[in-house]
Amino acid sequence: METSEGKEAPMEDWSNIGAGEPAGSPRGVFPELCSPYPVQLTVWCRSLLFNGHGYTVFDDSDGRMVFRVDNYAHNWRQEAVLMDRAGNVLLTIRRCRKILNLMESWEAYKGDKDGLGMVGHQRPLFKATKELGAPSCTVSMVRTRGMEPLGYRMCWSRQNEWSKIYEAAANAPLVAEHYICLVG
Repeated sequence: METSEGKEAPMEDWSNIGAGEPAGSPRGVFPELCSPYPVQLTVWCRSLLFNGHGYTVFDDSDGRMVFRVDNYAHNWRQEAVLMDRAGNVLLTIRRCRKILNLMESWEAYKGDKDGLGMVGHQRPLFKATKELGAPSCTVSMVRTRGMEPLGYRMCWSRQNEWSKIYEAAANAPLVAEHYICLVG
């Protein structure tokens, strides 16, 4: 990776994070935020900001806010941030757009890109790619110290209002699912 000056940029080493977890594991990046057991969450498709384009995630067991996804950019489709309940930026997700490409892709970086000056200095934690018009995408975690990275596959139906996440391997078990539940 090169900086704008053409010099090699130092890469951050994330391999010591989350000891005991597989390389590239989501628990390896933010172990203090991961539950050891399955939890049920509610995603509220509203921003906490006035005129924002974001989501707020609540824990169904106690009603507390767990995460929120929002953006502060003028072009809200290009970048978003995942924050904890205190408003600390955990991930910055940036859209990687190429002209005349039939694939869309996004890269996620740890922390706030503005606060860390991340451009050119940090490898993404994961990259998501999706073919235009396809109801599925793949998520690839970054390889660390020669260990094979984990991958995930997400598929969804907007018509039936559900989404599911699987490990990338064929016939892999379900990791997470989301569905719309309308209370009457």
